[in-house]
Formats: sequence, structure tokens, C-alpha cells
Amino acid sequence: MMPSLDSARASAARVLRDRGIGTAALDARALLTAATGLSLEALIAKGREPLGPAAGTRFQGYVARRLAGEPVSRIRGTREFYGRDFRIGPQTLDPRPDTETLVAAVLDIVGREARAGRPLRILDLGTGSGCILTTLLAELPDATGVGADISPGALRLARANAESVGVADRARFAVSDWFEALAGRYDIIVSNPPYIASDEIGGLAPEVAEHDPLAALDGGPDGLDAYRRIAAGAPAFLVPGGHLLVEIGCTQGDAVTGLFERAGLAVAEDGIVADLAGHPRCVCARTSEA
Repeated sequence: MMPSLDSARASAARVLRDRGIGTAALDARALLTAATGLSLEALIAKGREPLGPAAGTRFQGYVARRLAGEPVSRIRGTREFYGRDFRIGPQTLDPRPDTETLVAAVLDIVGREARAGRPLRILDLGTGSGCILTTLLAELPDATGVGADISPGALRLARANAESVGVADRARFAVSDWFEALAGRYDIIVSNPPYIASDEIGGLAPEVAEHDPLAALDGGPDGLDAYRRIAAGAPAFLVPGGHLLVEIGCTQGDAVTGLFERAGLAVAEDGIVADLAGHPRCVCARTSEA
């Protein structure tokens, strides 16, 4: 006899909790919705109904993968970002809430400069799943953008996400190693580049080190390689008065600011933006108006 949805969820939560997973109850519920295709509301309403054989097999497989350390988002193949669901895959970074700080910083600049409702050109370097570019295009209906990434597989997912959110007609995706295959100038350049020092990657949580693509994590010996590439190329791709915003590791604010300033970009006193936990998370630079 198949267990009910409620009992299957409770049993999985106990197993996950016994293995030291602190989000056991949430994970069990999320995996069960993925296995059954039910919404959270339907799962609650139908809790006493039996878990079907096919869904039960999927659910057991999902729980086994979670016990092996795979993140729930990887198992489900989606991650919520800025209130929208994005497909992710082995070729893409798993978006984190910290990265929403970057999106909020762009929207703050657009609001302060009264540029909402005006055409804007946005470039997203290392776009991955496209969550940053797609979110900005969804929030700024008059903007257009380009998402660049070295991985064709990542770009296929990014394009699918743009289509799902309904902004594909304003987005273009290009295979490029940073700026190498790009042309034109942009009002805003954004990036969440790899910024973990190479010898620190092994010390990351297994959910990150074993499941995010190495190319999206490894920032070179000091974690700053990508910022050097971005600083060197950005001035030629920004319009006068254009903005460059990048996500950073919480200890990298001064170093990234120095790289940008030596490249001729200006970083204001309030140009390092903190995330919700109060950690430095984003550096905002701009070109001169001349």
C-alpha cells in the first residue's frame, strides 16, 4: 500500500533531518512537489491521498540525491530569483539571493537617474542562466540587452528562461569570452563573475564545490582574474556616463574598486553596496560624462 502524501513527506523529512540537513522539512516538501507536479497548495489539500507509484519512485530518487549532497534546486532543475523561476543546469551557476543585490542596485541607479521608461542597453557578462539580464529586462520594459557567456549550453538555458519570462524579443545571447566577440556600447554592464580564489574552492560547501561549474567559481589565484578582464574591457563598451556593476566576494570591495579606478572608472563613496546580511556584495562604477 502506497503511503499518503503527508506521510511520505514526513518520513523523508525525518530521514533528511537524521542526516544533519537543517532544512529537512522544507527540502522534503519541495522535492515532493517536484516529484508529483503538484503546487504547494494542492499538496496540502491532497495530503491524505496516496502517493502514486511513479511519483513515489521519483520522490525516493530525489531524496537519495539530496542525501548525497545535491542541492534541492539542482534536483528540481529550477531556482527562484527575484520572484521568478529560472531553469538551471550543469553549465550554469545556481543563482543565490545575494545576487539580487546586484539587480536591486541597477534598478536603484535607473530610478535615481530617472531613466525608467527610457531605452537602455544592458550587457550581462557571464550570463549563465540569464537570471540577471532577464530580471532586469522584466523590470525595465523599455530596455534591451545582450547576455554573453563562454558556454553554449548555458546560453541555451538563458534563452529558454528569457522566453519563459516573456522578454526574449528584447534579449540577444552571444558566445563570448568576456568582451572578445562583442561590439557596441551599453548604458549598463553587469556581471556576477567567478571570484573564489582557486585554492579556496575545495573549502566551499559541497553543494557549491561539487555542483556549480568550476568555471563559474574559479577566479584565479587571488580571485580577481575576471575583474581584471572586465576592468580592461568595460570602458570601451560603455557610453559616456555608463555604469558597470559587479557582484563581489565580501572581502573584495577595495581590491575591485582599485582595479576599476586604475582603468579610468569612477567608484563613488557609496559605490560598494551591501547585501541583506550587511556584507559588501556589489561594486558600482561609471565612466565620465565626457
